[in-house]
Amino acid sequence: MVKGEIIIELKNVRKHYHMGESVVKAVDGVNISIKEGEFVAVMGPSGSGKSTSMNLIGSLDIPTQGKIYLDKEDISQLSESDLAQIRGKKIGFIFQSFNLIPNLTVKENVMLPMMFQGTPDYEREIKAEELLKKVDLGDRMDHYPTEISGGQMQRVAIARSLANDPEVILADEPTGNLDTKTGEKVMEFLEQLNREGKTIIMVTHEPELAQKHASVVYWMRDGKVEKVTHKKNGFGIVEEEKKLMRKGK
Repeated sequence: MVKGEIIIELKNVRKHYHMGESVVKAVDGVNISIKEGEFVAVMGPSGSGKSTSMNLIGSLDIPTQGKIYLDKEDISQLSESDLAQIRGKKIGFIFQSFNLIPNLTVKENVMLPMMFQGTPDYEREIKAEELLKKVDLGDRMDHYPTEISGGQMQRVAIARSLANDPEVILADEPTGNLDTKTGEKVMEFLEQLNREGKTIIMVTHEPELAQKHASVVYWMRDGKVEKVTHKKNGFGIVEEEKKLMRKGK
């Protein structure tokens, strides 16, 4: 794919859930276009639909209505096995709660996605060691998740997300469980990956993170995209969001 081409596109996407006789419109007619190599933030308050949108983008869920394209392929209604293959090869995930396997070592956690893709043992081990060195954890490979800090666990999660060399990294509140200094370190790694050509999509409720790191921000409220902000020449995304927050009150 040529840099700058659209890599992910949501067209009039809706995701509705039935709760008894009620219908919850978690995502309600969303249109999003993300170009290769962009750093995109999806922001909004709790219940705005940002996490549901992330799940749809990451092929963790399918829409009730609308189309989702990844690399120009319609993935809207693929089978779970096909979606799992796409997730394994094209998308890396970083979760707020790290989601590491506690009875596997740090290195084994990073090797796991490669095992699911059938990568030979020796290749898995070499790649995992390279990735852990990349995130400054070369001296923690044989530790277990319970033996390292929260910031180190998130760096393991970043290394794991890169295991199959995906085109897109989805980060759901990647600094949510970290202190400010540790969170900044994690964001530095994400920025580095973006400079290396990875497309980064980050869900966050922190406007300061978006202002500092994202080039495009989708602001969501009540299941809809309320505003799209492009950062140009230091334009203040934070100020723009404050206007939207006042508008929503």
